[in-house]
Amino acid sequence: MIINFQKYRVITVHVAQRATFWQSLHNGPNSVEELLDRHLVKEKPSYDNDESELLTRQRLNSTRREVLCLYRDILRATRFYMWPDSRGMLWRDILRENARKEFEEARFEKDPEVITRLLIGGRDAVQAALDKLAEKQREEIEKERSGRS
Repeated sequence: MIINFQKYRVITVHVAQRATFWQSLHNGPNSVEELLDRHLVKEKPSYDNDESELLTRQRLNSTRREVLCLYRDILRATRFYMWPDSRGMLWRDILRENARKEFEEARFEKDPEVITRLLIGGRDAVQAALDKLAEKQREEIEKERSGRS
């Protein structure tokens, strides 16, 4: 019983540390306003000079980096879902397939507002899933503690 408790405690601490690590590792914007300011085009870009073209390329590279960072975070988060569903497939694999499908569907999206909304929604979903997983593990630990008493 003590070994199981220690195992769940280690898992919960590990999940909390990973979530904090990902948040500190992320070099992107800290707020929604900052994200919107960075990605929304305020005026129609003109490609008359090299400076505006360079600025447009930098915005695209920034968005591309954030999308890849989100995708990697999703893959990292799915490592914790190791139990099978009713068909016997691991939830980890199901979540990864769905994430890949959604990213492929939005692959050729050009509208910066839509891309920004997708990024924000994706980040929120990953964080909510990790928070829910950590909460469930805390509940399991508490249930074991109360069953032991």
